Amino acid sequence: MISKSCMITICGRPNVGKSTLANALAGEKIAIVSDKPQTTRNRITAICQRGETQFVFLDTPGFHKPRTRLGDYMVSVVRQSVADVDAAVLVAEPVASVGPQEKELIRAVQSAGIPAVLAVNKIDTVEPERLLSVIAAYAAEYEFAAVVPISAKTGEGVEELLSELEHFAVESTALFPEGETTDQPEKQVCAELIREKLLENLDREVPHGTAVEITRFSERDNGIIDLEATIYCEKASHKGIIIGKGGAMLKKIGEAARQDIESFMGTKVYLQTWVKVKENWRDSRSLLRNFGFTEE
Repeated sequence: MISKSCMITICGRPNVGKSTLANALAGEKIAIVSDKPQTTRNRITAICQRGETQFVFLDTPGFHKPRTRLGDYMVSVVRQSVADVDAAVLVAEPVASVGPQEKELIRAVQSAGIPAVLAVNKIDTVEPERLLSVIAAYAAEYEFAAVVPISAKTGEGVEELLSELEHFAVESTALFPEGETTDQPEKQVCAELIREKLLENLDREVPHGTAVEITRFSERDNGIIDLEATIYCEKASHKGIIIGKGGAMLKKIGEAARQDIESFMGTKVYLQTWVKVKENWRDSRSLLRNFGFTEE
């Protein structure tokens, strides 16, 4: 029975492991991950129950210097997500210096008047003694409520992080139905899983200039799901790269996405994909709105 709740924003610069941490906290994959920066574009909710406490985590885009209207939107999402929550988790890499993105996020936390916990991620990649200088650098910048070394990838330190965050829980009924791990619509998760495969299989600017729209989502009487998706890119040359020779790349992306979607949905999925060009969509207000990147 839920008797307490806590809403917490997960923030940090791109590619520090915020979405990997959100998945670890939710106990399943609800946010896509890749080794490319700026993978997350929207705020994603990860829900976790620990004893009588329901944690609601807001996984946010990487805080960066925007170069497009989409980038402006992503940074705006981060700023809004730091307001009206119980606490924040600043995720940082084990590097003994505080970068400009981290400093700006710390200022946002201070302005919001909320407590913050520093999660030093990727500790599985460094020697333990290196963490002391990292913690000292951040302690000189801001008085965090706690500092927790973690590896979101292996799960090390995640329980300790939850223990620290439980201090910020308040008496409350459940904010979401018990057993839920995210509030994302199934169509949105499916679109993101396809975009993840684009990020995994394509290089340079091509995957960052893609968006995915689910144009058909229907369930048969036997539970099989028919899914149709349109992949948008910014240049005709990018379309050719996404499709590949004889359609090989698009087939590879679709097959990998279908397997993940079937795992998420728990049923067989028939997936069809198309590729269309929408030039400079990342700088188009109307197209951004069509793809769901709106601040309302």
